[in-house]
Amino acid sequence: SVWGSDVFDFPYESMIKKKIMQRNLSAAYRIASTSHIMKEQTQAIYKPDKEIAVTPFGVDCEKFRPMEVSRDKTKIRIGTVKKMASKYGIATLIEAFAIAKKKYQGDIELILVGGGPEEDDLKLLAQKLDVNKYVDFVGPIPHHTVPEYLNSFDIYVALSDSESFGVAIIEASACGVPVVVSDAGGLPEVVVDGQTGFIVPRNNPEEAAERLLRLLRNSQLRKEMGNAGRQFVLDNYEWKENADRMERLYGEVIGDYRKRG
Repeated sequence: SVWGSDVFDFPYESMIKKKIMQRNLSAAYRIASTSHIMKEQTQAIYKPDKEIAVTPFGVDCEKFRPMEVSRDKTKIRIGTVKKMASKYGIATLIEAFAIAKKKYQGDIELILVGGGPEEDDLKLLAQKLDVNKYVDFVGPIPHHTVPEYLNSFDIYVALSDSESFGVAIIEASACGVPVVVSDAGGLPEVVVDGQTGFIVPRNNPEEAAERLLRLLRNSQLRKEMGNAGRQFVLDNYEWKENADRMERLYGEVIGDYRKRG
């Protein structure tokens, strides 16, 4: 199974590393990818005889589901659960929030969950844009508390520069939260643009702010997109169905091996 940086970054660091990756891929009977974009990237490095199987990460839709949480309902809450690192576009998110804050008359806040190497720089950015009073850096949290945080958001945002797959997006959608994502990597695969959320160009805070404003100003749209997002996950990314798909692939590999035996 390929996962992300192993095919997006590693092979391009040197010719030797590319040869290593090609050798590793050629040693596999079958190759699996969690997204279609990563499948295409893998094929750019090495094209196997058999089709690369797409086996997405599934979501436990009993654990990640809409639920009531205690919070200040007077503010509309925009949030993300991501590492505070440049590749995840947190700076772009803060810039988009600052633009939306100037144009929206109501009370809004931005919740950033997850620590990381650039947290101090991002705090300085929020201060520079004069939104630091409205941005809460929560830091790392235990994984079992993620559904609670997701359910506290009115809008989930992920404006990454690169992503192999959008597992955080489908977790948010499973909780009935509308999403705004960049067009990076596998993110567009897990969002139906205009139905479960919005897809915007990466590194474009103005476009992201425009979609945020559309959701901020329309509570019914937030509700409809949230409901559509959960149904989309149930139809395409439910944990058991995705696990069954991987199990069937293992069965095919074992069957092919026995035939060769």
